[in-house]
Amino acid sequence: MDIVLNAAEARVLGALMEKEATTPEYYPLSLNALINACNQKNNREPVMQLGEEAVRMALHRLQDHGLAAPARGIDSRVTKYEHRLQEVFNFSRGEAAVMCVLLLRGPQTPGELRGRTERMHRFEELEDVLSVLQKLVQREPALVVALPRQPGTKEIRYAHLLSGEPEMAVVVPAHGQSETSGSDRERLTRLEAEVARLREELDTLRARLGGSDDPAPPSDE
Repeated sequence: MDIVLNAAEARVLGALMEKEATTPEYYPLSLNALINACNQKNNREPVMQLGEEAVRMALHRLQDHGLAAPARGIDSRVTKYEHRLQEVFNFSRGEAAVMCVLLLRGPQTPGELRGRTERMHRFEELEDVLSVLQKLVQREPALVVALPRQPGTKEIRYAHLLSGEPEMAVVVPAHGQSETSGSDRERLTRLEAEVARLREELDTLRARLGGSDDPAPPSDE
């Protein structure tokens, strides 16, 4: 499927996914509720100010792609809208949560994704996030891509591909390429999880030791 969403379409789609998971009692969304969801200031990067016409146009384009549409079977005088990603991609709950946050907040590290998906799906371990990312990377076509590590940072960020290939993406080999590439990819995933686990253990140890990092008094010798 050839899908390249613009910024407004990605925001509308992400907002529909988020509200379905976090406030199901108010979902599907009316046009006004959807505009407010797109323009809210928390959990959005960047913050946007989409008007009614921009949201209507985004909904129209999403409907052309089969990704969103007026809700079916709703007894309401006001038209309400829902996403159709489950019908198109058959996401697991973890995959849907990760894609939603990537749509709403742009490229993120696995640690950031774990924290920011909490209201939609709880990942017990960082390795669970990495496993979901790997599945999304390996889809045909891929839905997520790894970005090069930025200078001064320790973790790799991941971006969704529903808006096309981001700049400076790390190309992940497709199925059928060398086994060495696949094993390298799995090794990188395991190493990232191990580094994150060691960091957590180090932070816990530092908290227990409290002020024990102070330098020892000089010896009398």
